[in-house]
Amino acid sequence: MPKQNSRVRFHIAILMLFAIIINYLDRTVMSAAAPIIATDLNISPEAMGWIMSAFFLSYACCQIPAGFLADRFGQRKTLAGSVTWWSLATGATALATTPIGFIFARVFMGVGEAAAYPCNGGITAKWFPDRERGRVTSLFDSGSRFGTAFAMPLVVWIIACWGWHAAFFICGGLGLIWVVWWLCVYQDPEQHPKISETELKYIRDGQVKKEGIDKIQPMKWYQLLKYRNVVAMCIGFFMLNYAVYFFITWFPTYLMKERGLSLTEMGFLAMLPPLCGIIGQWVGGWLTDFIYIKTNNINVARKVNLVCGMLVATSISLAGLVDSISVMMMLLCISYIGLAFAGSAIWCLPGDIAPRNMTSVLGGIQNTVSNCGGILGPIVTGYIIGATGSFMYALVVSGGACAIGALVYLLVLKDIKPITVNESI
Repeated sequence: MPKQNSRVRFHIAILMLFAIIINYLDRTVMSAAAPIIATDLNISPEAMGWIMSAFFLSYACCQIPAGFLADRFGQRKTLAGSVTWWSLATGATALATTPIGFIFARVFMGVGEAAAYPCNGGITAKWFPDRERGRVTSLFDSGSRFGTAFAMPLVVWIIACWGWHAAFFICGGLGLIWVVWWLCVYQDPEQHPKISETELKYIRDGQVKKEGIDKIQPMKWYQLLKYRNVVAMCIGFFMLNYAVYFFITWFPTYLMKERGLSLTEMGFLAMLPPLCGIIGQWVGGWLTDFIYIKTNNINVARKVNLVCGMLVATSISLAGLVDSISVMMMLLCISYIGLAFAGSAIWCLPGDIAPRNMTSVLGGIQNTVSNCGGILGPIVTGYIIGATGSFMYALVVSGGACAIGALVYLLVLKDIKPITVNESI
């Protein structure tokens, strides 16, 4: 029998957090191991840029199908299949010996990881009242910072002990453990055996739209692309991802090749920006909910995070202009805090704006466009390095992307509310 005062939704939130931690741990292994792999296999910067970017190509292309599957067949099955797929692909990456082999492994990994965020967006819309959405979103999205931060020292340690191949095998195995945990615990709210009537009522009474009670969708997924707010969501997130994926792809190489740090020093310093980002994420999640509760104005609640966070993130452009490693790290940490602060509101938007039962697919649309930044960023950075022999101009471009993102969220994103069929575009 469920407890009278159950708190099942918080167990669900922890499961979502660990899904994203493992998601980013697995995608960051290549970044942490890239300097060693490049030396071991004699891979050029341009080729490594394509290897890193290959993940984002398939990841972006599969976002909308993953969101559609999650809304149609449920997040329980979709997310379990997703984590199993990407975990096996992570392990298989260790078997690659050529750039083409790495590209194929990364493509398959991107297919699997595509469902993580759309599923979590849909789960949040089902399991949490609107006034808790910012905190829950910031919690599970902070998994990206945990995964990025702890991947660096963990992978460096594994490489030092057993070589870079072992890092892919071990990190891939963690996801399979998570799948067992997930399947034992997760059900939708109305079907969960341990939820109390009090908790279920608290969740549903606090939602503008009741997600997941039925599977009726008011429009086709592609019709969402006609709406101004959807376009603003996509462009703004593209700009954020262009900057944030520098940390996930090229940052370790930047520290070792341009700043002259050792593997051990890199492993320590590379974890500092994402660790700072966790603070920015949690503060941002608390603040957006606090403003919403106090003002009942969701536009102000979300835009404070989105606009201010993106403006703070422009400090990345200054990092390449200073000689001091300490000042450079301070600027990059400040930039990551801004990116994470904005990110706590970005993943609230699908639940805020999507029509009923379409949160996962709107999250997939947003993530499809945003991860084009992940595709473009590593390639552009690789060619800038190849042409100039320096990261300076690549960092300036990333700062410019953050400034554009702030303007989009300020001027293009309008009234934040669920899209209805009869709404004017």
